Parts: sequence; structure tokens; C-alpha cells
Amino acid sequence: MTTPPDDSIRPFRVAIPDSDLDDLKNRLDHTRWPDELPDAGWAYGVPRDYLQELAHHWRHTYDWRAAETRLNQWPQFMTTIDGAHIHFAHIRSPEPDATPLIITHGWPGSIVEFERIVGPLTDPRAYGGDPADAFHLVLPSIPGFGFSGPTRDRGWEHHRVGAAFAELMRRLGYHRYGTQGGDWGAAISRELGRIRPDHVIGVHLNLIPGAGATAEPTEEELAALSPAERERTWASWERMQVWSRDKQGYADIQSTRPQTLAYALTDSPIGQLAWIAEKFMEWTDSVDRPEDAVDRDHLLTNVMLYWLTGTAGSSGRIYYERAHAAYSGGPPEPSTAPTAFASFPQDNFIALRHIAERTNNVVRWTEFARGGHFAAMEEPDLLVGDIRAFFRSLRDATPSRPKSRVSASLDRCRVC
Repeated sequence: MTTPPDDSIRPFRVAIPDSDLDDLKNRLDHTRWPDELPDAGWAYGVPRDYLQELAHHWRHTYDWRAAETRLNQWPQFMTTIDGAHIHFAHIRSPEPDATPLIITHGWPGSIVEFERIVGPLTDPRAYGGDPADAFHLVLPSIPGFGFSGPTRDRGWEHHRVGAAFAELMRRLGYHRYGTQGGDWGAAISRELGRIRPDHVIGVHLNLIPGAGATAEPTEEELAALSPAERERTWASWERMQVWSRDKQGYADIQSTRPQTLAYALTDSPIGQLAWIAEKFMEWTDSVDRPEDAVDRDHLLTNVMLYWLTGTAGSSGRIYYERAHAAYSGGPPEPSTAPTAFASFPQDNFIALRHIAERTNNVVRWTEFARGGHFAAMEEPDLLVGDIRAFFRSLRDATPSRPKSRVSASLDRCRVC
């Protein structure tokens, strides 16, 4: 007899055993440090003196239990979709007519990224905002990442994740909702809007997949652009050259041999720390160290979600699956969902509106003067303001929905 699918939603609470924390401390105490060239700075990777300082803080000052307590302030759940265990936080707004919004992280991020935006988004009244701008938030961990990992089968690239998250929102009773994301979360959020245009009211991104200058701009292309867009196009191309030469090695490894890399990162907390800290240095609006842009303990809590769950390998596999998918190398499939883009200048790539509009229904484009890849951590106020403004514009442009719809949807979600 075939076992029926388990579509239940089960409460989840973060509770790491003391033995896991003791093991981490022991490994940190017995780190075998490599040599280093003098005065190399960040040119060859993470400087040893910086990493030793950060590791000392991790070992002797950082408080995981305090971070765990903060995480457990969010109602969290587990469900099984398409054979994968999916962990998510579901934070309801006190405003009953709030807009449902699913926000998705990327690599090497986690739901920890969103700690500073949850309050203002769910309860704007408490933060001096308009209660009409409130959201019911769903914050999933991507399959293979953190408490959603590891995955047990092949093929978990962003198309499959998007379909899984569409099912998650259906299970929660949300018929109409928005999506938001950066990094892999941008690809997943965009995909969700593409495949569910009848359910997704709008897609807000702080990275647009496939919207950078992948080839040197031609005179014909540049002639059709405004002076500002021509300048941005050249800047995008130049940044892409730097990326290809100096910064994409991590992606090449995770796209080709994620399992080999996983042995080192799963066995060595210093290895895992360095692998992630480097990206927080290179991708943020920082100068000398990641802490110029993000809080040190906030960074370490994000690292802990990879270390404690042993998901360095399974999270890296999303790169492999994308690189080996049938669609790899082609342009994104067109999406009709209303799409907003928030551009933070120190992100990996400079997106170009004239390219983004080829495959996206761009209705809002905001360029900020500061911030980088981890926008929710670096510039939470700017990100929150742009999310509110985008969905407010959609709300103002459409007839108001019956007040009972969202409330009834939440009533049907008996557990969460």
C-alpha cells in the first residue's frame, strides 16, 4: 500500500546539544593554522591575523545560546515537500489584513539575515510606520541549507525550490502574496512569481538574475541608452571582468566538486568560518573587514547555522545543480509578475535596467548610495522602506481585497 504524502506542518524549536558546542570549542582550541605571506592583506584570501582574532571571539566571547534564544522568538516549523524537509519561520503581523510575504535568503546566508527587518515589516505601527504597510512573513531555509538540510536527492536548483515554496505558501493558506529575495533568494523569488503569476502580487529583489553585462557593450547597444545608463553599463562590464578574474573561484568549486570541498568545511570550523567571512568582506560595503558592514556576532550566528547543521556540502550543491541543469547558460525565462529592484552599490554585480526589462516586468527601480549584497543586515532601514513602498504602490493600484481573505487563510493554518 502506498504511504500518503506527509503534508503536515510541525512546530520546530532550535535546541543544539551542549555536546555540539563543546565539540566546536575543542576544534577551535586545536586549530592547525597555515602559513601566510607578509603584508598580503586580503589579496590571497582571509588574512590569518584577522581570522585568528575572529576565531578567538567566536571561542571565548560569542554566545550561541543568546542567539538561539533570539531565533526561538520566531515561531518556526518543519514540513516535507517533494521529499525535502523544509524549515521556516512564520511571523504573523498583529495587523489582521497584513500582506503575506515570503522572503528567501541565499548563499552564504540564512534566515539570520532577516533579524533586523522582521519587526519593522510585521509591526510597522510599533516602529513609527503605517500599519497598512504590515506583512505576515514566511522565512524559509532553502532545501540543503541550515535546518532544511541536508537534501537527499539530486536536482535541488532554484526552479525546484521555487515550486516547493509555492506549495509551502499553499499549505499555509496564502492565496495572494508577495516574494522578496537576494542572491539565490532572488532567483527563487523571481521563479515563484514566474510560475505563480495568479498568486504572486509582486516580486521585490535586491539582485536580478541575468541582468548584468555579460559581454562587452557594443556601440549600437550604448547608443540606445541614456548617458547615466551608458555609464552604468560600462561599470557593470568592468565589475564583471574583476569578478571573472578574481572572485568566482568559490562558485566554480561549488559548481563542479562540492563534495570534495564539503570534507574540509564540515570538519574544520575555521575552514567554514573563512569560507563565509571572505564573502562578507568582498560582497559588503566594507573597507578593512566585514564588521565595517555587519555586526560580528550576527555574522557568527549565520556561520553557526552552517556549522551546527553540517550543511556546507548540501548548500553548495545548489551551484552544481544549476550548472548542470538543462537550462544552464541561457537567459532567464520571462516573468510577467510586477517586479521591483533595489540596487545596493557594493553588491557582486551591477544590474542594468535595459537588460532586466527583457525578461522581467520591471515597475520599480531604486538605486541606493550605500550598502551591499547582504542588504537586510547592512541597510535594514533602506530595504524595509523600499519593500513597503513597492507593495504599497501595488496595493494602491488595485481594488482592496475582502478583509476576511487573509484572516480566513490564517485560520485554516491550524499549527502555524
